[in-house]
Amino acid sequence: MAEVREGVDALDRALVTLMAERQRYMEAAARIKPSRDVVHDDWRIEDVVSKVLAAAREQGLSPDIAEPVWRKLIERCIAHEFSAWDRTRA
Repeated sequence: MAEVREGVDALDRALVTLMAERQRYMEAAARIKPSRDVVHDDWRIEDVVSKVLAAAREQGLSPDIAEPVWRKLIERCIAHEFSAWDRTRA
């Protein structure tokens, strides 16, 4: 069990690194987008989820895990992007 936990902990650290990189892209998007109205984009959300579900199928990740996790990730990233957008215009 200790080896399993060590593996999970290592993966969590890698995921944090990747999520931090994703956050930096959200901050870049906030600087680029011309108006606050385009921060939330329903079409893009569904596009991302669709791509994630396709990748999940290829990797054997349950869609019951992938979809809600990514929808929450997207929700929080959009909230962060709104904050970043506001900070860049303050």
